[in-house]
Amino acid sequence: MRVGGPADRCVVARDTEELIAAVVRADRDGTPVLLVGGGSNLLVADEGFPGTAIRVASVGFAVESADPCSGVTVRAAAGHDWDDLVRHAVEQGWAGIEALSGIPGTVGSTPIQNVGAYGQEVAQTIARVHTWDRAEGRVCSFAASECGFAYRDSLFKGTDRYVVLEVTFQLDLAGLSRPIVYADLAHELGVNVGERLPSAQVRQAVLAQRRDKGMVLDPADHDTWSCGSFFTNPVLTVAEHAGLSQRAEAVLGPGVTPPGYPAPDGLVKTSAAWLIERAGFAKGYGQPGPAALSGKHTLAVTNRGHAKAADVIALARVVRDGVRDTFGVELTNEPVLVGLSL
Repeated sequence: MRVGGPADRCVVARDTEELIAAVVRADRDGTPVLLVGGGSNLLVADEGFPGTAIRVASVGFAVESADPCSGVTVRAAAGHDWDDLVRHAVEQGWAGIEALSGIPGTVGSTPIQNVGAYGQEVAQTIARVHTWDRAEGRVCSFAASECGFAYRDSLFKGTDRYVVLEVTFQLDLAGLSRPIVYADLAHELGVNVGERLPSAQVRQAVLAQRRDKGMVLDPADHDTWSCGSFFTNPVLTVAEHAGLSQRAEAVLGPGVTPPGYPAPDGLVKTSAAWLIERAGFAKGYGQPGPAALSGKHTLAVTNRGHAKAADVIALARVVRDGVRDTFGVELTNEPVLVGLSL
């Protein structure tokens, strides 16, 4: 976002041992800790952070096992660049994360909010998450079934107890992608939902779609100066979605129905972008700024070059309140807010 003030102290942890030592030292001293991976999903207050920011810069990954039947097991350091791992997987013929191409940030960040896009999420391929338990002062690991993965959520989100050290992935040994389940991506690739294509072809299509939406960083393009999607897609009960549909028809006219997609536990996921746009916030709303919605994607709150964190959060509040007043749905922020609240 290119906003926010400095931390009182910054430490760079270049391997797992340095990361644990930095956290232990700060905890021993009673100093607040902010863990930073790529920083792409952080919105920090203009006043900065009153504590120690620890930059997770551990890199590298290793193949632990490979078998045509069970696939390949890859263990990656928390600070390793996520898209570098995806690119390498595609080049090696490891399938399962190709649709997650172009997502900024680091490997260790992905399990925290169960990163997902274009019909894939890391919960589908994570085998174990290796952490430092700050409460018990020991290394512990969690099998995927123990991680509490849900839509943009996990055991690790909303708590500062666990520091992700490494993540182990179980990927397919296949030149073809996993089945394509995202309709827009299938359409761009000219295939039906459920078909498979060479993973490299899927990766390029995903990167192209992300660029079209301003979701691949370009320092010269303020539409990309964002945290990506600022709001998560609301997950509603069937009754809540029916109520939303009635309200949408009352506001927008007969026959106008909000999107609804099946979600776990009998719930219904709808589109935050659809709600935002139909509540009166079109692409580019708020331009010339200092903060405005992206001209390419209504879900992205952007810095037009001279915004402060206060400007960004103020615009996000306007959008959230507008959607709530129009449709009765409360949007939830996706980026982590540090020293700020929506």
